[in-house]
Amino acid sequence: MSWKETISRLSWQDIEHWLKQYEALGPLPGIIGPMIEAFIPALPLVAILIANVNAYGLGEGFLLSWIGVVAGALCVFLIFRKFGARFRGWIERKYPASRKFIHWLETHGFTPIFLLACFPFTPSSLVNIVAGLSKVPLHTFIVATILGKGVMIFLVSFAGHDLANLLRQPWKIALIVAVFVIMWLFGKKVESKYFK
Repeated sequence: MSWKETISRLSWQDIEHWLKQYEALGPLPGIIGPMIEAFIPALPLVAILIANVNAYGLGEGFLLSWIGVVAGALCVFLIFRKFGARFRGWIERKYPASRKFIHWLETHGFTPIFLLACFPFTPSSLVNIVAGLSKVPLHTFIVATILGKGVMIFLVSFAGHDLANLLRQPWKIALIVAVFVIMWLFGKKVESKYFK
């Protein structure tokens, strides 16, 4: 089994176990896990977020996850802003639809980044990379990412913070699944419009 398969098959229990082993490091694992996901999109972000709120509690787990996700997104953005500009032309030639998305991102800035950041199933690494390649101002990216990821992380954290209780109340599972399906469908609609 390759390392990619191993990483993609991690469950929230595996991640929570890892967090408990490293609890001597304090909040560091709770920040680093979500941050690394920005660089390795194969990691299951939802499982990492649920593990954080189960290991650290709803408030602290949410905050650590938020810090890690935003820090990772910002790092990817800054790397591509600094070193990726020369690749923009190549990407636009190889993937002509990317020109439309980059232009749309540059024109509308805050709104698309915020909306795409709100959905847990959006390819956030792609959004971070394209935003880094675009001329979107740094402050616009930061504010949109902080707010959008805050919404997404809160929803995932709230849904997964008390799994034992959740399993005893099936109506809550149905409600959470319905909310995620609606978010997924809306996210797919936004993606299909701008990731063509």
